[in-house]
Amino acid sequence: MTLSDEEIKRLFKIRRTVMEMLRDRYYLVSDFEINMTKEQFLSKYGENMKREDLVINKARRNNSSDQIYVFFPDDQKVGVNTIETYASRMKSENVFSAIFVVQQSLTPQARLCIRELFTKFHLETFPEAELLANIKDHVFVPKHQVLTNEEKETLLKRYTVKETQLAYASGYDLNYLPRIQVNDPIARYYGMKLGQVVKITRPSETAGRYVTYRYVV
Repeated sequence: MTLSDEEIKRLFKIRRTVMEMLRDRYYLVSDFEINMTKEQFLSKYGENMKREDLVINKARRNNSSDQIYVFFPDDQKVGVNTIETYASRMKSENVFSAIFVVQQSLTPQARLCIRELFTKFHLETFPEAELLANIKDHVFVPKHQVLTNEEKETLLKRYTVKETQLAYASGYDLNYLPRIQVNDPIARYYGMKLGQVVKITRPSETAGRYVTYRYVV
């Protein structure tokens, strides 16, 4: 089905946000892919584009074998068959992470299917409306940086705290390391996973900047 001008305009904005999100997750994304104009977008995908044409495949900067797919299903409401088709493609190409950019939502059966595939694939879902603007660019959203495993271990040693303490302590036991929910919008943007630690840097009138850390739960 041919997309309307309004849909093409929406997808142009959504694709740019997705590219920014992938870059912020340390995937290889070029400046051109971020800064592509609407005219260049139309030239690349054609005026008769379909959502399926926008599929993206990217590799990590430091590990080309660690790849992710971004799919734009044509279905108004994504069902099991679509999820299984994507999963089959990913398996054949040894890609185990994907983002589904959906027009509305998933059917209950499709959600169950994703949960059943959890042990094999890391699958995320974003409604198109959530990607029309980049949440990271909001004036009240401070800078977030997900720590590497090595950076996390260094932080834990600095505070002489063990991983098990982070997992089971209450919020009042570790005031210097509060929590962030894995389904928090900014956590979802960065693709944070349970057990990771994120560094948050805010401007400060007295110190120039103020740094805190949060544990993903």
